[in-house]
Amino acid sequence: MSILPKIEKITLDLSVSHFLLMFGYKLFSLYFPLFLIARGLSLPEVGYIYLLIYLPIAVFSPVVGFFIHKINPIILATLGIFGYGFYCLGMILISPAQLPILFFLFQIFLGISAALFFVSMRTILIAAPIENHNRAFAWFYSAPNYASAIAPVIGALLIWKFNFVGVFAFSFVLQFLNAAFLITQLKPHTTFVPKVVRGQNNIKENYQKVFGLLKNKIILIPIAVSFSVLILAGFYRAFFVLFLKDLGWSQNLVLLFVSLLSLAFLPISLFAIKRIGKIKSEKNIFQGTAITGVLSIILGGLGVFANFYTVFLVKFGQSVAGLIYASGRSGLLARKLKKYPEEAGALDTIFSPLGVALGSLVSGLIIGFLGFNNLFIFGGIFVAVVAIIGRKLMSKN
Repeated sequence: MSILPKIEKITLDLSVSHFLLMFGYKLFSLYFPLFLIARGLSLPEVGYIYLLIYLPIAVFSPVVGFFIHKINPIILATLGIFGYGFYCLGMILISPAQLPILFFLFQIFLGISAALFFVSMRTILIAAPIENHNRAFAWFYSAPNYASAIAPVIGALLIWKFNFVGVFAFSFVLQFLNAAFLITQLKPHTTFVPKVVRGQNNIKENYQKVFGLLKNKIILIPIAVSFSVLILAGFYRAFFVLFLKDLGWSQNLVLLFVSLLSLAFLPISLFAIKRIGKIKSEKNIFQGTAITGVLSIILGGLGVFANFYTVFLVKFGQSVAGLIYASGRSGLLARKLKKYPEEAGALDTIFSPLGVALGSLVSGLIIGFLGFNNLFIFGGIFVAVVAIIGRKLMSKN
């Protein structure tokens, strides 16, 4: 018996491309709030920047789903990768102080690029003849964690040696290499993608049927529960690194933290992927959400005990829980909406950025008077309560 969970060729190709995309992004994303603060943006404005990135992903995902009916999703995913590259170029050339409107527009451009990539990749994965979609999505969602094991280290070295110009330039080159990889490796799979993915032409009718299925409590309740934890994810996306800085951590300590967290996640993720593939999607969603909420409460309540080791344990648990609930959500949509892969891919892509965008907006509004600790506590309570209510409602069906 193989130690590694089973992975099909199409899942491997998509996961590698996801890894390369996120590797290039994570070279600088960990330090991006610091980049924004250094250029004169306030804490609320940092939250708004993430809103500008993630909200367009949600808004443009249905648009990408529409184009997938007419354009091969591999081409659209490649355009999304190029978009990430040009975004890096924009961060080199544009100053938020001198050209604030253009700087903000580039954040929206990144969101549109992400919509192109993730809707297309999820659509291919849903449409592909895969044995177990929970397991396939677990592989796909593990890719960013694998990238996190190395990318922040290289990013820190590039920033130290060449400032942010160096890290953005390296990411720019890497995204173009990723685009070449995707086109080369997925070319054999284009034979089944057009037949399965683009074979349905009545888009309006498809969405009506999809939303009709989503009204079913068996689907609606788990999806709503998973959406709540994405709002909490928006809190962390905008302010976790600044929370560590508030604890007095140096950049080197933050770097060590992220690297060790990702390295520790690698072997556990293989066990988690096997487990995720054996458990129903709904159970994965409820368990992952509840664990995330409870751990957020613990993190916020640590107070004077918030040192390297305690924060590490909490974030490690949240990383594993995040893999569980995200894979469960995508696996559920893939199973229930298998006949409508474009619409399912668009909807699945909408949930994450919309939740993160709302979380970034809310956290940006309340961080000033709540502070980091209370922000994480109240967010965790909200998520844990939603998970408990959702589980009780499901047990009544």
